[in-house]
Amino acid sequence: MTDTPDIIETPTDNARPEGEKLQKLLARMGLGSRRGLEEIIKSGRVSINGSIATLGDRARAMDEIRVDGRLVHIKAEREKRRRIIAYYKPEGEISSASDPEGRPTVFDRLPKPTGDRWVMVGRLDINSSGLLLFTNDGELAHRLMHPSSEVTREYAVRVLGEVTPEIAQNLTRGVELEDSMAKFDDIKEGGGTGVNKWYHVKIKEGRKREVRRMFESQELKVSRLIRTRYGTVILPKELRTGRFIELDAKEIGKLIETVGLRPRIGTGLNTAAKEKQARIHKKPLKSREIRRQKHERHEREEERRQRTGNKKRPSSDSRHRTPNLKNATFYKA
Repeated sequence: MTDTPDIIETPTDNARPEGEKLQKLLARMGLGSRRGLEEIIKSGRVSINGSIATLGDRARAMDEIRVDGRLVHIKAEREKRRRIIAYYKPEGEISSASDPEGRPTVFDRLPKPTGDRWVMVGRLDINSSGLLLFTNDGELAHRLMHPSSEVTREYAVRVLGEVTPEIAQNLTRGVELEDSMAKFDDIKEGGGTGVNKWYHVKIKEGRKREVRRMFESQELKVSRLIRTRYGTVILPKELRTGRFIELDAKEIGKLIETVGLRPRIGTGLNTAAKEKQARIHKKPLKSREIRRQKHERHEREEERRQRTGNKKRPSSDSRHRTPNLKNATFYKA
């Protein structure tokens, strides 16, 4: 290891409250490899707050860390911008980053975050649709999903059969499922005629197929299930299936307040970005089926040309296009 200056200032991510492993923290500051720093720690050359550090110790940004008696000053890097996306999941997509069977996933249509990744907040089964949140903040996702946060989810449920007052009372008092008891905080009629009727239910947890299993416990079958709200975020009426919108700072602020997180500078979209997003979502959405049909027509046309030996006819645009005079060759008469 080379000699270090009296004070080293190297940017690093904000340390978590419980701290990071010392060798990992020093490695991120560019003081050497983790393996090499482990040997330095073992040799007693590193101290934390005046005490000789041992391998396995953790440190935080506010701790006094010294290497060979020289102070290592951790300069905290600016927090990354907290982002949240509201996606209208259609039926037929799976809530996973990839699928061995090649089925479409909810991540297929999301924008690719530069140097970051999306964390899914909860899940919806393949036969369900509606609001699905994604964020680049893992701590926020964890708190939103944890039962202790008691974040309300709201669903529109189409049921084959009628929910009698007795059944509604059972579902709000609690029913026994395979894993544990479950109950709705509220259940209201949502209309419908014939054997299929709609109901709006609220629940403060999100176990696997929980809403469907609760109705099944009362011998009722769910024919459609749409999540319409998660916490303070309501599924926008103008948002179509397969589309997403990014929340602005005000919308994110309301959501994080429910789970006790502090706001960040630069969170969410600004006004200009919000207006641009609204314009984009006014454009028509081509479904996967339409794109597939267009691709198949193109392949059939290519096969026909290969069989007949016909060249592709230039389009009307190319026949009447204005010549590029900058690259044209001119001859004198």
